[in-house]
Amino acid sequence: MESELQKLPQPETTRPSQPESIDEGSTKDDRPLLKPDPTNPQLQVQSQSSSPSIEELEKKYAPYVRHDVYGIMGRGELPWTEKVLLGIALVTLVPMRVIGATTVLVVYYLICKICTAFWAPNREDEQEDYAHTGGWRRTVMMQSGMFLSRVMLFVFGFYWIHETYQPINLNGNSNNEDGSKQQAEELERPGAIVSNHISYLDILYHMSCSFPSFVAKRSVAKLPLVGLISKCLGCVYVQRESKSPDFKGVSGVVNERIREAHQNKSAPIMLLFPEGTTTNGDFLLPFKSGAFLSGAPVQPVILRYPYQRLSPAWDSISGARHVILLLCQFVNHVEATWLPVYYPSQQEKDDPRLYAENVRRLMAHEGNLLLSDIGLAEKRVYHAALNGLFCQQ
Repeated sequence: MESELQKLPQPETTRPSQPESIDEGSTKDDRPLLKPDPTNPQLQVQSQSSSPSIEELEKKYAPYVRHDVYGIMGRGELPWTEKVLLGIALVTLVPMRVIGATTVLVVYYLICKICTAFWAPNREDEQEDYAHTGGWRRTVMMQSGMFLSRVMLFVFGFYWIHETYQPINLNGNSNNEDGSKQQAEELERPGAIVSNHISYLDILYHMSCSFPSFVAKRSVAKLPLVGLISKCLGCVYVQRESKSPDFKGVSGVVNERIREAHQNKSAPIMLLFPEGTTTNGDFLLPFKSGAFLSGAPVQPVILRYPYQRLSPAWDSISGARHVILLLCQFVNHVEATWLPVYYPSQQEKDDPRLYAENVRRLMAHEGNLLLSDIGLAEKRVYHAALNGLFCQQ
């Protein structure tokens, strides 16, 4: 793996990334992206200063720019043919899909309810989950969860999923067509799955393949239906404050989970999105180092969502608008490339930032993704600028 990395081109970055210990769901800033924050001076300056043009914004914030027929923030002017298709889908396709998705959700909730009945959850480090439950309970939760997640994707229009498993090639060459899932499973089990982040649909795909745990906000645990399901997944919940002096924090819990998954095949594997936010799928943002602190091997996965009309990427569009438009699209596509398990060198184990950057460069090279040095802070500025332009119009 190190020999392959030496052949990869070095990324050109204008400023270093600032890795954080928490990759996803950080409580430092959980405001809605698409609503300007009046308390943030940086955003106020952007909105009150001379407004840049759309072309300037798109050039500066390229990883978050939408290129589908619905335009900026999904508010672009549509041709009458597209409006007709939307109207037909709203009265026919959307109701059926809403009923189908609700049915799948309720069925899996009932399965989780039965499997966890009269069974106390695992409580450690102010976390609560049923993912460490063994025996038939864990088997039923996993197998039914994977199956129903695939059903949910089918309901959303993902009728076919193209998956590629790249085998390890000692000559440093990858052959996409010769890979197989069996070959990938023969590798030593990684501690975490590391994936680029494009949409909320990423989690559904990974649930259908490996049923991993991931980091979520504490409020998710209290949601109807979804709360119990997240506990069965073994989600690590972000805490704002600790009630225990021995509390490790989310980073500590995540790294323990990664080590546990690497050493114990029955333990739930972690899914982490080290970019920390979603992009339009053409770029790869700087990786935060939280997923690499443990020094355990990771499984890199590259996701793509080919499209013709609506992009499934959740980059610069409101959640409600995006879900409705996605339900109106009859066919959606997703492609997943599973790279070989990445085994860090001793130098990478000693330097998590180097480990994170090397995995990032490998994923960018194999997925033909562009490297960008901007992050969530710039995404908020971009969204605030877009809102300012729409308000002026």
